Amino acid sequence: MKRHVRRLGHGWHRLGVGSLLRQGRRLELMHRAMGFATLALVTLAPLLIVVAAADPLRRGGFAPWLADGMGLSGRSARVLTEIVSPSREVVSSTSVWSGLALAVFGVSFAASVQNGYERIWCLGPGPWHRIWRQATWMCVLTAYLYQEVQTRTALHGTARVALTTVTGVLFFWWGQRFLLGGQVTWLKLLPGALATMIGLGGLRAFSHFVFAPLIVTNAISYGAVGTVLIVESWLIGVGFVVYGGALVGKWFDDHHRDPRRAEEPSGAAREGAS
Repeated sequence: MKRHVRRLGHGWHRLGVGSLLRQGRRLELMHRAMGFATLALVTLAPLLIVVAAADPLRRGGFAPWLADGMGLSGRSARVLTEIVSPSREVVSSTSVWSGLALAVFGVSFAASVQNGYERIWCLGPGPWHRIWRQATWMCVLTAYLYQEVQTRTALHGTARVALTTVTGVLFFWWGQRFLLGGQVTWLKLLPGALATMIGLGGLRAFSHFVFAPLIVTNAISYGAVGTVLIVESWLIGVGFVVYGGALVGKWFDDHHRDPRRAEEPSGAAREGAS
């Protein structure tokens, strides 16, 4: 029994799982995911509502975007649509100043994601004039979400899954590289993009089986507030996956691509102790 425990501990150490958990604690992963969800709800969602309302194809506004992302269908999707779907007049009632404010809020959301990536890869914050990167990232994110919604009725089954996976990996792969200003190579960033899409796929399945029925019951018990709480919980999961996926990519690079780098901190600690 002790031998099996030792083998398990040795395998745990070789995989570097303990190091991954320590990095997650240093990053304050859950706290950062909650910040991601809050910013997404108060800054990103209003911007996407305006963009969805201006959709020339008239596919139903922002509610289908959200329902598709959460993997909702049937009654749960209808409940969400009734609560969060704005009127078409949202575009005509949005002034120039309101539009600029929404753009600034969207950039602040992108800045928080950029800061998270920089913390994960142990890089210093970029100069203020790189704000154009954050604005560009926001535009590409909006385009990525838009095409995801537009293809939900055109493609089904394996074709939809394949398209979503490929475009998602490309977006998160490019997004890290772009927000980090090219300071990390494409090869190092690929595992993080793959891990992010795997995590989002798992979150979508979890949302379909757990959040979908909760939306219906919370809408009956608590009204609109209950539905918003479920959406916020889902956004926390998205933030956890976005940062956690990048963190897995960094962990993979440290412990499996170049294992000697993973041993450097422990060696330095031993020298300091001596």
